[in-house]
Amino acid sequence: MQPQDAGEPMDRALLIGVSDYRHTKPPHGVPGELPAVGNNVGVLREALVRGRVFADEDITALRSPDLAEAGRALQRVAREARGLLLVYFAGHGAIPSGGDELYLQMRDAEVFAGEHTVFSGAVKFGDLMATVLATSRAERIVVILDCCFAGNAARVWEHFEDKRRVVLLMSVQANHRIDAGDPRTPTPLTENLAELLGEADGTTVSRLAARLRRRMAEQHRRTLRNEPWEPQLRADAGVEVRLGGGDGAGGQPDDDGSRTPVTDPPLPPVPVPPVRPWGVLVRGLRGLRGLRGRGRGVRRRLRTWWRAGDPAGSSRRLLFRLALPVLLALGMLGVGLYGPLGLTGGDDTRCAPPLELRVLTDPDLEETVRTAAGAYLTSDANTTDAGCRHTGITVYSAGSSDVVDALRRHTDTWKEPGVDEANPQRDIGPQPDVWIPGSRAEVDRVLEQQDTDAVAELEPEEPPLAYSPVVLAVPERLAPRPPDELTGLTLSTMIDALTARAEDAAVRRPDPEYTDSGLLATVGLYGDTGAVARGERMVRQPGPPSPTAGDLLCGLPADDAVDDRTAALVPEFLLISGVECEDTVRAPRVAQYPADVPGTDPVFVRVRWDGGDADATARDAAVASFRDWLAGDGGREVFARYGFRDPRTQELLAPGRKPDGVKYAPSPLDASAGRNEMEQALSAYQAYGGPGRVLFLLDSSGSMAGLWQGPSGGPGLLRQTLGGLGTADEYGVWAVADTGDGPYETLLGFGAHRREDAEKTLDERARVRDVSADPHAALLAAFDEMEDRKDDGRPQLIVHITDGRHGEHLSGGRLTDVLDRAETSGVPVTVAVLGAGGCDRGRPDRRIADVSGGRCLDAGDDVGAALHDEIARIGTGDD
Repeated sequence: MQPQDAGEPMDRALLIGVSDYRHTKPPHGVPGELPAVGNNVGVLREALVRGRVFADEDITALRSPDLAEAGRALQRVAREARGLLLVYFAGHGAIPSGGDELYLQMRDAEVFAGEHTVFSGAVKFGDLMATVLATSRAERIVVILDCCFAGNAARVWEHFEDKRRVVLLMSVQANHRIDAGDPRTPTPLTENLAELLGEADGTTVSRLAARLRRRMAEQHRRTLRNEPWEPQLRADAGVEVRLGGGDGAGGQPDDDGSRTPVTDPPLPPVPVPPVRPWGVLVRGLRGLRGLRGRGRGVRRRLRTWWRAGDPAGSSRRLLFRLALPVLLALGMLGVGLYGPLGLTGGDDTRCAPPLELRVLTDPDLEETVRTAAGAYLTSDANTTDAGCRHTGITVYSAGSSDVVDALRRHTDTWKEPGVDEANPQRDIGPQPDVWIPGSRAEVDRVLEQQDTDAVAELEPEEPPLAYSPVVLAVPERLAPRPPDELTGLTLSTMIDALTARAEDAAVRRPDPEYTDSGLLATVGLYGDTGAVARGERMVRQPGPPSPTAGDLLCGLPADDAVDDRTAALVPEFLLISGVECEDTVRAPRVAQYPADVPGTDPVFVRVRWDGGDADATARDAAVASFRDWLAGDGGREVFARYGFRDPRTQELLAPGRKPDGVKYAPSPLDASAGRNEMEQALSAYQAYGGPGRVLFLLDSSGSMAGLWQGPSGGPGLLRQTLGGLGTADEYGVWAVADTGDGPYETLLGFGAHRREDAEKTLDERARVRDVSADPHAALLAAFDEMEDRKDDGRPQLIVHITDGRHGEHLSGGRLTDVLDRAETSGVPVTVAVLGAGGCDRGRPDRRIADVSGGRCLDAGDDVGAALHDEIARIGTGDD
């Protein structure tokens, strides 16, 4: 009998889905349960079998395993696989402050925050790659991660020596959190993944990733930072792995009955060097003893030694298998099994892992900066003579106001998160080494009001990297005649002339709190603080503004009538480089150049953190090299490609790429904003409208029973929104259920409430009733209530939280009654539907929201964050 290793290639799949967590309460618990993940493993297993990717007996499925169980299963499938090995994880993902690792949290996960955060009960992705995957003889390895921060695993893959065998598919880009979605369905990524894998013809991993990205874009999926949700792929050049289309065993049968893996090109089996585990085990036990102090042992790194031809190697495999769960546990607590893995340069040169820089930028600039960073990584400036990289770079973005506030007041919690509500690591991302805002004025805003005990120091460089004016992009058919009006006028004059040419013309701008281009446009809209109301009326629109200028340009074509009559305040470079929706039919536009709107002038800012002395010299050198390249010919070429201008002369860097609607040399231009202009415009925008008034309608009928508990249930969503309301705002809460005494019960009477008092009342009184709801009667009563209170001029909003199961109560004449009142009341209605499809075009909730000027939110949105934003726009809360 031949040993198993000499037989036909064996395929193995391990599917791990962690939906239930043992520790979910502060101070050490994970963020909460993930009921949607509970649907993932079964759906994915069925798809892998249906698509003939794996035979059912070759799949191991683990539902909410603890760390030890997961470690044993990982080691077993890695040992057995000879053909294709697939490892899938869905659950909570976590990153340390540096964002340079990823922890996959199992059922028994806990988080111990501190100078060196400890993630117990979690698989450290770097150790998974180094221990389990590196010791497998599988010809191809596919890893799929469906969790927050999945993209942070890319850096580990880059450092992995044998990455030609490993293809890594990540649910989202680095430093992004994602919503698990409807608890009754699989998570969004896995649901799409299963549908694609289940197709009979099979696919390749790269094609699968491209189709996933396309599907997520078509579904308008967004991360919790309200940016496009983009699955990521890492695979070595020329390597492709086919999934499915065979007979269920991951390969195609040959004429002689043997099996050839469906991969191109095939690689020879990888020799597995014997392991000397004794030193590892002894040092591991020492590290475990040190964990009692949660400090000394955690900081140690264990090392393993390989010795080719070790005659005792085979006899020690049993000990290694027994020791592996302990070693994995140590690794997950920050005690790695290996020192840093090297990369391979030219001529098989062994490369040290590159130092990783973290670059934070404005959302409108993210694509440009990411492209520049990618070009720099492979440039001569970042490559040694041996072909190794000096530096790796992670580029991410966050709302401009959040970044300024964090650098002013929360650098301490950014460095070391505590129990406070402010948590920049969670809301923005890891501590940046470099910040590239859209305006130098943002840097001055930080420096003017930064805490005296701040632990981050900013060092801005001069001059700016590039320049792009903020323009009024007018549909071509509404462009001014003669063209002399394209420049030299104030923004308000241009908008007045536009509405005179077309009475139904509208103007929109990006969110002034989220991107610098939106705030720069607001400077021109207001002129001075006395013109705030007039400026806001000029850009009035249903619902909130688009987060970014790119989102604004992409959103307009959704309605041709809106696109053809709506001007957009956006940075000029987007009209030259285009936006991600370029294949969408969009109205051609002509740029007008307001004389009183400052332009974007991105600036390079070094951010130094107290206590960052360990690698300060190397990090300074890496930052300086990237800065010099970005400010030199290399960076200039990228900025030119994206349509920017020279910051000194304001001339286009690549005039040959200028479209017809853009002027070559508009004059005069308002070159840059001042600190005070930006500060005053933002303060005026945030204060506009004064205290608000909100009426919450909470569906409390029996059909809500399965959607009641947890932060994503009805009461949980309502509680999340209360941070957007202050003590000067008025709000009330009605429980909508037809108990015989009327269509609703008042849980919280209209008035000003302290948040803790409101939450206590909801906890005590909100409950599901075993009756149906009558949303027709409740909504009409809500409009009456708001009508009676409108005389004081406060901005008003009705929020309806429901499962969307209205039956005859919102159909026919009853629906017409509600639509008529919604259209004439002047009160927007925002509907949060706890389920998928509730906001599809033509559904009652969508129609009510649309005619009232509100929003409809369902499982396709980040409902909690979007609902909070809606409330915050008319409230005066601190969140």
